[in-house]
Amino acid sequence: MSSDNTDIIVQNNAAEHRYEVRLGDQIAELTYRRDGDVITFLHTGVPAALEGRGIAGEMARTALDDARAQHLTVVPLCPFVAAYIRRHPAYLDLLTAAGRQRLQQR
Repeated sequence: MSSDNTDIIVQNNAAEHRYEVRLGDQIAELTYRRDGDVITFLHTGVPAALEGRGIAGEMARTALDDARAQHLTVVPLCPFVAAYIRRHPAYLDLLTAAGRQRLQQR
């Protein structure tokens, strides 16, 4: 994986309910559902041509940082986001107590 993520620009495409990275004609996405003060991360998809660049991690970090800035509660249904939070426990406080317990039991 490249440690230089300067070419990765993550944008929140609120109309499509996804965070996305566009490189050339390829789009990587992290889809979500928003309900009031709760954001549920549903799926992370990175085209094969874009794999190995840290794009999924950048999307997860950006989405979680946005959730923190907006004081949202996070529900990580997406396995990638759940694993990212496990690897970066500073984001555990974005989950409910029950959500933290479920995440840590897996």
